[in-house]
Amino acid sequence: MENSNQTNHQSKKRKKTLNPEGQFMYDLGTCSKTNDVNGALSLYEKAISQNLRLNHNHFNTLLYLCSNSLHDLVSKASVIEKGFCIYERMIANNINPTEATITAVARLAAAKGDGDFAFQLVKSMGKYKIVPRLRTFDPALFAFCEKLEADKAYEVEELMVSMGICLEEPEFAALLKLSSEVGREDKVYWYLHKVRDCTGCVSMGTAEIIEGWFNNGFASKVGVLDWDENRIKDVMSKNGGGWHGQGWLGKDKWVVSKSNISLEGCCCSCGERLVCVDIDRAETEKFAASVASLATKREAKSDFRIFQEWLDSHAGYEAIVDGANVSLYQQNFAEGGFSISQLEAVVKDLYDKSGKWPLVIMHNKRVSSLMNNTSNQKILEDWQNQGTLYTTPNGSNDDWYWLYAAVKLKCLLVTNDEMRDHIFELFGSNFFLKWKERHRVRFTFLKNNLRLLMPPSYSLVIQESEKGSWHVPIEGECNDELLRTWLCINRPKLHDFSSEVLKSSHSFLLDRPLSPCLHKTGAMSTMNGSHNTPTSFRSVNNEPTAMSGKRKSRSQSPSKGRP
Repeated sequence: MENSNQTNHQSKKRKKTLNPEGQFMYDLGTCSKTNDVNGALSLYEKAISQNLRLNHNHFNTLLYLCSNSLHDLVSKASVIEKGFCIYERMIANNINPTEATITAVARLAAAKGDGDFAFQLVKSMGKYKIVPRLRTFDPALFAFCEKLEADKAYEVEELMVSMGICLEEPEFAALLKLSSEVGREDKVYWYLHKVRDCTGCVSMGTAEIIEGWFNNGFASKVGVLDWDENRIKDVMSKNGGGWHGQGWLGKDKWVVSKSNISLEGCCCSCGERLVCVDIDRAETEKFAASVASLATKREAKSDFRIFQEWLDSHAGYEAIVDGANVSLYQQNFAEGGFSISQLEAVVKDLYDKSGKWPLVIMHNKRVSSLMNNTSNQKILEDWQNQGTLYTTPNGSNDDWYWLYAAVKLKCLLVTNDEMRDHIFELFGSNFFLKWKERHRVRFTFLKNNLRLLMPPSYSLVIQESEKGSWHVPIEGECNDELLRTWLCINRPKLHDFSSEVLKSSHSFLLDRPLSPCLHKTGAMSTMNGSHNTPTSFRSVNNEPTAMSGKRKSRSQSPSKGRP
């Protein structure tokens, strides 16, 4: 109690010694913490009457409080007016605005429906040498979208993109809604793909916007009746699957329904099979080149180039194995060590699934140490003879080798490595996470029994099919992905499903489990359709699992280890 009284006394003493400017700053900070805009405005009026010298922090705090208090409809107009008065005084006092200043004032302008002024503020930032952020553009963009001023909204987006500002789901959803309401079908298609590109599962609000467009009678009239199916398939393959981006296909009424996706990745409403979306070909080539470039800078150039040349002549592998990661799994106990039996189990399982040997990559020091054991030596020599083992040289980081091989050959990578350290951060997050989801195979050993966890059979992302239909995942907590709600959007005449089949599949949704719905709808034929998911790898239960698109055959023994 004594310490508390002493602290309060010291605080009061400090307050008594503050000069008027300091006292104003202290009281204004208190208002900011409690979001007390009225108290802050009273302090401002008092400060002006006392001719106190205000700095940009004072003005920014006041403007922030004004822009953050617009939800109160009673005081909204008054707060906006006072906010502009504060901004005008700031400029009159020759205090240059900051990004926070422009953002706050732009919000005030948008709140009174003046998107033009909000946009003009952003465009004026250059003379102050201020770099805008996403939040700086939002007021003008959302104001134009709300007033259906399409061309102005598109102009804002163009400027954002030119300045390297990445729009997110709320911005693209607003542009999507605007385009739908003004009947710009080309823009609707464009922004639908932008939403697909920037997020996985969409919010409920975005889902309602998407559903609104497809239920619009105008949407049924746009599209083409004839298209080159082979070109669509080729473009989808280049894109990594899941979309073609060539425009609306077909002309007829859209049917929008709520659906679920089976374990095998098939829609329980229309029977169409979704895919696991990969990075596109250009991204893959750029990714492989980036890995190689970074590796040659950090590794001995000659060693890594030898590996690249060797890989070019042994390009038939469908799976790469991070040997150290597998062998050291759960070996952090007293008798633990480098478990070649675990590695052998993975190699054998992969061979049994596909009929092809994987490529195990291990450091030379590991291999040399294992060679001291007779039984290990026999296994390693067999792997070398059948082209299953590549040893990286002394002083190398084998991460570069197994990552490059998996990317270059577009194949699976068996590792539990989350790839989150500094090496992998160099590649950026979005496309790298997509690549990892598509290609990484995790594993477990339960009571010495191996279980390979293949990539998912489909991706949680908006998918556009080669027939022109759409499937949209809606966000929400789902412990069981079979229960996640998706929008199934298609033109039934473009599908090989009769109305009776669709009706039966909808009624089946009311019953669980979901995965047998393929049998109910008679859609099992789609399981082996023309998708970018080969079936050479099978899960433990012999169900189809995702596998990268590489199916090139090769001889069993291309090399005896590292040249």
